[in-house]
Order: sequence, then structure tokens, then C-alpha cells
Amino acid sequence: MTNRAAKVERSTRETQISVELDIDGTGRFDVDCDIQFLKHMVETLARYASFDIKMSAHGDNDHHIIEDVAITLGTAFSQAMDGRPIERMATSTVVMDDAMVTTSLDLVDRPYVDVDCPDPIYLHFMRSFAMSAGITLHILKVRGFDDHHIIEAGFKSMGKALNGAVKVRETEISTKDRAELRI
Repeated sequence: MTNRAAKVERSTRETQISVELDIDGTGRFDVDCDIQFLKHMVETLARYASFDIKMSAHGDNDHHIIEDVAITLGTAFSQAMDGRPIERMATSTVVMDDAMVTTSLDLVDRPYVDVDCPDPIYLHFMRSFAMSAGITLHILKVRGFDDHHIIEAGFKSMGKALNGAVKVRETEISTKDRAELRI
């Protein structure tokens, strides 16, 4: 069976983003981005999700780059899913020094986001990623006082939850079977 992978490019007046994502990877990454914290978070996501991510992200300001990386990564994730039955739902709690963060998600194509995040731009990242990926995403800060640790624990727990949710199953887990939209 082929790996579930996608390549997406997003080019606007403000940004040039390219993402290659393999959700059946091993956690390898090659991230070219001038925003060092974003680079670190995408690499962390790759490692904890065991996704291979190759990304290039450049643009006019941090807000536009972070938002467009999230949109491009979420779109690549959505495109990489190939319709195989998967675990679909997963939860992971990660501790990092003072921070304890839990992520629960459902890859159900009913996007919804409720995220505790001390930094509005990384809250926006999570929201943009989930909406573009079409997933339900809840990230709950159980405790913590260092913003860096809380955000990083959020990326780690989201990565671990994504890793669990994309695991292939023998049969569909839904009681509805597959929902098909007919127009």
C-alpha cells in the first residue's frame, strides 16, 4: 500500500509556503522558516506525530506566515487522508516541566476548535490548521505558567493524538458507516 502523503503550495502576495507531508512517515523533518519558534513547533509536531514534513515558509510578517503555514499544513493533512478506515479519535496528555496539556481530536470532517493557548497567534495556528484539515480539535491546558512550555506541550500532545487517530483499522469505526454528501 502506498503512503498517505500530499504536497501543497500556497502562494499569496504575503507568503510563499510549501508543505510535503507523509502521515505514514517516521518523524523526519526538513523545515526552512525564518520564524524560529514556528520552525521548532512544526519539527515538534512532525516528531510526535511520526509524520514526515518538508516545509518552506517565507513571507512579509510573522502573522501571515504562521497563519498560512497552518492552512497549508491542514490542507496537506486533509489531502493525505485516503479514505482507509482509521482510529479516527484520540487523546493525548503531555507534561513539559510546569505545563500539562491534553489534546483530544476527531478526524470526522466536522471542523470545530476549542483551544487553551496563551498566545493568540498560536491559537490562530491551531484554529487554522483544524479548519483546513476538517477536524475537531480540543486542547486543554490542565496547568502551567510558562507560555513556551504550554504551547510546546500543545503541539506535542496534538502530534501524539494525530498519530493515534490516523492508525489504520480493519473496519470503519462509525455507527453511520461512511457519510456521503450528495448534491
